[in-house]
Formats: sequence, structure tokens, C-alpha cells
Amino acid sequence: MKAREVHKLSDEEIDVEVDRLRRKRFELRTQAVTEKIQDTSQFGKIRKDLARLLTERSARVQNQD
Repeated sequence: MKAREVHKLSDEEIDVEVDRLRRKRFELRTQAVTEKIQDTSQFGKIRKDLARLLTERSARVQNQD
């Protein structure tokens, strides 16, 4: 997910996407313990996307004050 795409999302969409990525990250961690993961680069991609979304969310909260 690119930063431009994150800027276009509404506050509710950001919250939904954060929840979705957190669940996906949990599932990946679970799979890492129970079975072999083919694409380990997913961990970094999810972490970066999650950071982008959380940064945008906190920036919007700061701008509202």
C-alpha cells in the first residue's frame, strides 16, 4: 500500500485496514510456528503498511486539535 493510497482513505477505512493487517500479521506468526512460510518478506511488508496507516491516523488526530 502506497502513501498516496493511505491519504485517500477515510478514518473508518484506516481503522478497518489496521485491524485487517493486525489479524494477517497474527496469522503469519502462527503459521511461522506451525509450518514453513514460503514468502517471508510478507512480515516486512505488513509491518510497513501498518506503520503507514498508524502514522496517517495519528497525523489526522494531531491536525484536528
